[in-house]
Parts: sequence; structure tokens; C-alpha cells
Amino acid sequence: MLEEMPGSLGTSASLALRLGQTLFSSASLFFMCLDVNFYGYTAFCFLVTVMGLVIPWSLTLGLVDGYSVFVKRPTRQPGVMTVIVVGDWVLSFLSLGAACSTASVAQVMMAEMVPPCPVKICSRYSISAAMAFLSWFLSFASSLFNLWILPKL
Repeated sequence: MLEEMPGSLGTSASLALRLGQTLFSSASLFFMCLDVNFYGYTAFCFLVTVMGLVIPWSLTLGLVDGYSVFVKRPTRQPGVMTVIVVGDWVLSFLSLGAACSTASVAQVMMAEMVPPCPVKICSRYSISAAMAFLSWFLSFASSLFNLWILPKL
């Protein structure tokens, strides 16, 4: 029964979700760091910090998923799953907060032009926020799938 739950730890769907999280988090970090002045805004620093946490978390769990898929032995111990669910929930909500704050600050900067924000740089901030939202969506989906199987262990 547990092997049939798509998206839970140890499945190919979970591997795809984790790789997507890593890809979108890396893209968000990349677009934010193209401009060296991002550190002047707390919201942007918050996004960089959170994406810096999400990338190794998702990459590590992606490796666990890859191992489980290729060996066909999912690791589903209640203690490990609890840590994964809690970690996913915490990083998911941090990602959502960072993406929302980055998107709002980027929009205010483009609308008010204080300080002057070239369209090219502000659009990079907006793209970074969009990538963070996509990463959040995949992270939230992973946490829901793993939370779903937690009581069955």
C-alpha cells in the first residue's frame, strides 16, 4: 500500500519533485545573485538564505529517493519520516515567506523607483521570486505526500 503512494519518499515521483525543488531553488538563487546589490534589502537576503538551505535539503533527499528507486527499497522508518516531514514543512513555509517578501519588494521597487531600480535588475528579482514560488509549490507537495503516509507507518 505504501509503495503505491506517488510522491512519498522512495518513489520516482518524489525523486522528480526533489529534483524540481533543487532546480527551481538554484535558479532562484542564480537570478538573485546576478546583481551584487541584493544584500541591501532584507527580503532579498532572506530569499538567498532560504534557497541556500532548500538546495542541500532537496538534493540530499533526491539522492535518498534515487537510491530507493534504483535499489527498490524505500527507507520508511517512522523517526526518519517525521524528521523529513517536519523539515519539509519548515522549509516550505520559509520558502513561501521568502518568495512573497521578494515579490512584494521587487514590485514596490519597480512601481516607486526608490531607489532607482533598472527594469533589467528588478525583473531579475521578480524572476527569482517566481522560481522561489515554484520551488515552494513542489516542496509543499512533497511535504503533503510524506505527511499522508506518516500515520500509516
